[in-house]
Amino acid sequence: MTEILHIVGGGMAGSEAAWQAAEMGVQVVIHEMRPKVGTFAHQTGNLGEMVCSNSFRSDDDEQNAVGLLHWEMRAAGGLIMACADQHRLPAGGALAVDRDPFAETVTTRLLAHPNISVSYEEINELPETGQWIFATGPLTSPALGAAIRAQTGAEALAFFDAIAPIVYAESINMDKAWMQSRYDKGDTEEERTAYLNCPMDRDQYEAFIDALLAADKTEFHEGETANYFDGCLPIEVMAERGRETLRHGPMKPVGLTNPHQPDVKAHAVVQLRRDNALGTLFNIVGFQTKMKYGAQTDVFRMIPGLENASFARLGGIHRNTFINSPTLLDDRMRLRSRPNIRFAGQITGVEGYVESAAMGLLAGRLAAADILGHALPTAPQDSAMGALIHHITGGAEVKTFQPMNVNFGLFRPVEGLKGGRRGRKDRYKAYTDRAKAAWQGWLEQCALDAA
Repeated sequence: MTEILHIVGGGMAGSEAAWQAAEMGVQVVIHEMRPKVGTFAHQTGNLGEMVCSNSFRSDDDEQNAVGLLHWEMRAAGGLIMACADQHRLPAGGALAVDRDPFAETVTTRLLAHPNISVSYEEINELPETGQWIFATGPLTSPALGAAIRAQTGAEALAFFDAIAPIVYAESINMDKAWMQSRYDKGDTEEERTAYLNCPMDRDQYEAFIDALLAADKTEFHEGETANYFDGCLPIEVMAERGRETLRHGPMKPVGLTNPHQPDVKAHAVVQLRRDNALGTLFNIVGFQTKMKYGAQTDVFRMIPGLENASFARLGGIHRNTFINSPTLLDDRMRLRSRPNIRFAGQITGVEGYVESAAMGLLAGRLAAADILGHALPTAPQDSAMGALIHHITGGAEVKTFQPMNVNFGLFRPVEGLKGGRRGRKDRYKAYTDRAKAAWQGWLEQCALDAA
C-alpha cells in the first residue's frame, strides 16, 4: 500500500481525520496554510486551534446529545477528546479546555506520529487524482471556495459567526461578581463554582439593552447577508428580536443566588467562564458580537463587576462558508461528482468543535479503509455520529439547509416511550443507551473487517 491520504486543513476535523487514518496504518499528509497564510480568527499556526469558545459543551453522555458524541469519540480513540480531557478546566458539567496547551498537544502528537507529516501550504484547487479530505472549515480561503463552486456548480452558502470577548480576571470586581455554576451543578466544589456571575437589576438591564441597540456595529460587505446560525447569534441581533430575549437566553438569572445580596433576585445575570488553566482569563458566555471595538468596551463595562474590565480579546465577526451537503455529498462523505474527494468538519454544515471533529473522525476512517481495500459499513443511524451524518448527507431539507449541532431531534424515535417534557429524561436515556450499543457494534465490525 503506497497511496497517501491528503488532508487539507489542520483544524478539529482535519486533525482528527489524520489521527484516525494514521492509526489505521495509512500515510497521511496534512496541508495547512497557516501560519504562512493567516485568517481573521486564528492567532497561531497550531493544529486544532480553538478560535471561538474554549468549551466542548456538555459532557453528559446520558442526557445530552453532544455529551453522547464525546462518548463515541472517546470509544473510537479520538485524538481531540484525549487532548481535551488532558487539558480540562472546571466548567460545571461542561467540557471546557485550556485552549493554548490543548492545541499545542494536538500539534505535538500529530507531528510525532510516524505516519503523519505536515506541509505548510495553501491548496486552492480540487485535485483530480489521489485520496483527499477537505476540512478547511468555515474560513475556507476565497481561492479554494471558488474552486469548490466551479466543480459543484452550486454557490457555497455563508453565515456569520461571531467571537465572544475575553476579560482579564484581575480586572473583574468581585465585590459585585461571584462564582457559582447554575443550580450548583457539578460533582466537586470546583465544578459547582466554575462560572463567574455579574448581576443586573431591571434598570441596569434596560440601560444595557439601549446601549447595545445603539452601538456602532460592523458593516457587511456588499452582496453579503446576515444569515446567522441561531446557536451562535450576536447579542445585538438577539436584542433586536425583543428586549427580553437576552434575559431568557445567555443572561437568564435562574439557578443563581448572589451571596452579596442573597435576598435580592437579579433581573439578569451575565456569566463568564474560565478560559485558561491559570484562571487569569474569562470569556463572556454567549456574548458573540459584531459591535466595533470602541463600542464593545463602553457597552461591556456597563455590566456590574466589569466596570473596569480589561480585555485580552475583544469580539469580532467573520464570514463562515459551508457547502450544501445534502445535494453534494454521498453517505460516505464523498463529493458525488469527484468521489476521490471527501469533505469533513464545519464546511459540511455541522456546527461546533465536537461535531466538526466527529465528522473528521468518520471521514478519516472511511478514506483510510478505501485505501486499505476494505470499505467500512456506514455509521449506524442510531448513533450520534450516524444521526448527524445522515442529516447532512440526506436527512436535511435541501432548500433550507443550515448548519446543525448534534441534538436528539436528529435521532429516530424509540418505540414505546411517551413524548413531551415529562418523558424527556427517560427518552434521552433510551436514545443514549441505544446509540452506545450501535456505535460499539460498529467499532467492533470495523475491527473485524480490518483483520
